[in-house]
Amino acid sequence: MEHPATSGHVSRESTDGPILVFLGPTLPLAEAQQVLDAVYLRPAAQGDIVLAAHAFRPRAMILIDGQFEDRPAVRHKEILWAMAQGIRMIGTASMGALRAAELHEFGMIGIGLIYRWYRRWTLAPDDAVAVQSAPAELDFLPLTDAMIDLQATFSKLMRDKLISPEDRCKLTQTARNMNFRDRTLKAVLRKANWADDASDRLISGISRRKRHDALKALQIAPRLVASGPPPRDWVWRATNTFVRDIEASGIDQMLLELYS
Repeated sequence: MEHPATSGHVSRESTDGPILVFLGPTLPLAEAQQVLDAVYLRPAAQGDIVLAAHAFRPRAMILIDGQFEDRPAVRHKEILWAMAQGIRMIGTASMGALRAAELHEFGMIGIGLIYRWYRRWTLAPDDAVAVQSAPAELDFLPLTDAMIDLQATFSKLMRDKLISPEDRCKLTQTARNMNFRDRTLKAVLRKANWADDASDRLISGISRRKRHDALKALQIAPRLVASGPPPRDWVWRATNTFVRDIEASGIDQMLLELYS
């Protein structure tokens, strides 16, 4: 059911605001800042896009990392709300790749191999990009390795003839059977009964696919933003469920209506 007060509401396109980046364990902040001059925010959760839009009046947002355990994940509907306000939405690497794959037909831009993978394999598991990280006070330092990075690592090790195709299959299945909170390359190798000295030789060769995609997005974002938002053939409408979600986050629903 639509919420009549916000049905079809659209504001002007934002052209002079900053670019916002929701960043966490995928990429160290200092490294990201060397690539793109932007406003960097912690990983996005439910309601954060609406609040950030009002706080900064951005011309674009780049969603890299998102929260999903302690807080509800960022809603598709609020990304659509931001695009309806003329904010260019870009997703990559982690939660951003997921949301971009799910919303590409509405105009959200996806960047990188992980985004393309989620678009091609619509039933691919969400936890393939999930990692356990340290708290904000420790800059969201990653404590585990993402399944997507481990798969890329096993493929690279096989191509380099450091492991056999059979090893690759066994290691991949071992990693898939582990909870994302426990996945590290070292833990996978140990669980697959690799000796510690052999494991140490392989660990230095881990592939950081998420990091690669995030850096690419930061590099090309200014060009994408300069081209302006694509034509939109849909109208944003708030549902009662979405309004309740926003209010549950402590956000006044009037923020959905008053954006200009």
